[in-house]
Amino acid sequence: MLRGWIHAGTLPVAVVLGVVLTVLADGTALKWACAVFLATSSLLFGISALYHRRTWGPEATALLRRLDHSNIFLLIAGTYTPMTVAALDPPASTILLVIVWTGALIGIAFRLFWLSAPRWLYVVLYIVLGWTAVWFAGDLVEANLVGVALVVAGGVAYTGGAVVYGLKRPNPVPGVYGFHEVFHTCTVIAFACHWAAMFLFITQS
Repeated sequence: MLRGWIHAGTLPVAVVLGVVLTVLADGTALKWACAVFLATSSLLFGISALYHRRTWGPEATALLRRLDHSNIFLLIAGTYTPMTVAALDPPASTILLVIVWTGALIGIAFRLFWLSAPRWLYVVLYIVLGWTAVWFAGDLVEANLVGVALVVAGGVAYTGGAVVYGLKRPNPVPGVYGFHEVFHTCTVIAFACHWAAMFLFITQS
């Protein structure tokens, strides 16, 4: 399916971009933070591509669906990690990281053990966790205004994609480029915005 190919094509790009951030990062802590982003983005695009590119049996489908949905929480936390380390000072950085990683772990447990949860419920959880940084907007703006604008743009793209996924609308060309493909396209746009934001936080903050 095209939705699988969208993420399959993004995977090698995500790996290269993650390596670039890790190389550019100054200091051990920030390099590890960028490595976390590299790992979580690679997991999301890799597992998603594997899950969506073919039809699996019931057991494999259930497993891959759990992993696919859980990886969204992982990428949210993984994206916050280098941004937080680069742009915020303690205790704000520590507080934000604890919040997003605790939220991500709770969300992962939720998706692993309640696979049949209503679509609207876990979509809301993704959105709420994804916008956690709004409480630290002032500190982030001081670090890099353009970076914050890119974070917001990425957040809007992720949120728009989540809403499309939750509503199953718009559904332009069902079976070819439907609502799920729109959702995956939004995730790629959001990923690009957030990578650019991290690049600015790392190189200019």
